[in-house]
Amino acid sequence: MGRNQTWISEVILLGFQVDQELEVFLFGFFLLFYSLTLMGNGIILGLICLDSRLHTPMYFFLSNLAIVDISYASSTVPKMLANLIMQKKTISFAPCILQTFLYLAFAITECTSLVVMSYDRYVAICHPLHYTVIMSWRVCTVLAATCWIFSFLLALVHISLILKLPFCGPQKINHFFCQIISVFKLACADTRLNQIILFVGSMFVLAGPLCLVLVSYTRILLATLRIQSGEGRRKAFSTCSSHLCVVGLFFGSAIVLYMTPKSSHSQEQRKILSLFYSLFNPMLNPLIYSLRNAEVKGALRRFLGKKRSM
Repeated sequence: MGRNQTWISEVILLGFQVDQELEVFLFGFFLLFYSLTLMGNGIILGLICLDSRLHTPMYFFLSNLAIVDISYASSTVPKMLANLIMQKKTISFAPCILQTFLYLAFAITECTSLVVMSYDRYVAICHPLHYTVIMSWRVCTVLAATCWIFSFLLALVHISLILKLPFCGPQKINHFFCQIISVFKLACADTRLNQIILFVGSMFVLAGPLCLVLVSYTRILLATLRIQSGEGRRKAFSTCSSHLCVVGLFFGSAIVLYMTPKSSHSQEQRKILSLFYSLFNPMLNPLIYSLRNAEVKGALRRFLGKKRSM
């Protein structure tokens, strides 16, 4: 058992285990949501690239988040959609491990990106006179690159530990994608070390960043309450409320999924949480930002106005 040997070549993804008619309905339903995810984040990304008024650190990080959301949803949803309409619901072992790696990497990137975005809002509201100096383009680029590099390295640690395990079955994963906890169950060896490291890693990338976000927004709230102008106070709250909505949705579902005892939720409930985490969250992010952000709506109106005048 101690040898580094993989015995299975492919894995069966059991998915949602419903009637074929319902599978067709779910395919259409999830395809609609996935299309909205791609379209919403694509529009946000396009507007930020095309409109020079949005070439600021805040929208630079928002465009980074849009790229993460598109990549994040695309790491799991296409295979889920394919399995809903195919009789053979299998995935080869190597793509399964790749899917686990990408899902982890993009999830961690989103966590760290949300922390960076909260820091950007903290500097903008608490140190407005020094904002352009502190959040220079060089600093923004370094922060964004650090999020991506750190996330992929941490995901690589988990995958390296998984690949040291011998895999001899069972061949079935009771999920719609190769979620890391489900992959552990394929191993014919003790995975307690992997589970401990996953829990510690979850604490590090969920509880730690969430605390930093809360500290940033506590400081922002105190600074906002000191603003004399009602209009200035309203604008500060409006700018930050969108980000807080995204933070609440993302960290809330992630903490419930990865940091609560296994017995607290059935496997079906965990599938629904994973679906919310990997599909609905990326779809909601651009809606939250666009519906609550006057500058984004203004950029969209200007873009549509140019199209009509052509």
